[in-house]
Amino acid sequence: MKEIHYERSLKTAILLTVVFFIAEVIGGFISGSLSLLGDAGHMLRDVIALIVSLSAVKISKKLPSKRKTFGYHRIEIFAAFLNGFFLIAIGLWILWEAFHRISSPQPIKSIPMLIVALLGLGVNIFIAFKLHGSKDINIKSAFFHVMTDAVFSLAVIAAAILIHFTGITIFDPILSSMISVVIIFSSIKIIKDSVLILLEFAPADIDFDEVVQDIQKVKGVRGVHHVHLWTLCSNINIIDAHIYTQVKLLSEIEKIKKEIKTSLEKYNIKHATLEFECEECVLPDEISKMEH
Repeated sequence: MKEIHYERSLKTAILLTVVFFIAEVIGGFISGSLSLLGDAGHMLRDVIALIVSLSAVKISKKLPSKRKTFGYHRIEIFAAFLNGFFLIAIGLWILWEAFHRISSPQPIKSIPMLIVALLGLGVNIFIAFKLHGSKDINIKSAFFHVMTDAVFSLAVIAAAILIHFTGITIFDPILSSMISVVIIFSSIKIIKDSVLILLEFAPADIDFDEVVQDIQKVKGVRGVHHVHLWTLCSNINIIDAHIYTQVKLLSEIEKIKKEIKTSLEKYNIKHATLEFECEECVLPDEISKMEH
């Protein structure tokens, strides 16, 4: 029931965020506020994060086929990769506009800017409340994206108040520059993380040696080699490894396998292919050393 609740919350969050993204774009042009347009760009990033999270939840329910043995899990990574470049383009455009506005300030309607920013803060707080408490890694990620955007909404509110009482409009392009820098760097990280996953690198947040040590701690395991650890998508890690054991009984080997898989759950490893060997095979690099 909780999974259904969070899936509905994600759908609601996507709808609200898209609607308010459009509202911020319109509000930005009406008020002349570049920081509102920057926050809209940041909200677009939230839309992408929320869609990726919802996709991960939905895709995890789909059964793989003979042609697509891992299903559609990589779609979310590919989408994140492409969207990263799109967001960088938005960030650079805002930065360029901010540079021109700092050198040549333009009038800003602070009241519309303030109203839209306040509504944006309300939307972010509501979405954060709906997503709060989930243990799912994707929903947690979406929650933190929304909370970050709430902080930017607060910054836009502060800028609107300062402009209203001081008449100094330079606060707007300065704030928009800061927002665009955050968008650009966060987008670079999205692209980098996506590339590492697509290249099947080991997950950055997992200590490879620690994983091997945990396997070796299981009673009956005498050695571990030919270990391959990679990420399928944002919430699924995969491992395959050769396990050396002197246990001969098949039922005991099954117990060892089950215990290994249980010990790997904390690393979010949901697929483990374990090949058991009664004689420890020699790795190619070890053969090379022996020959020399």
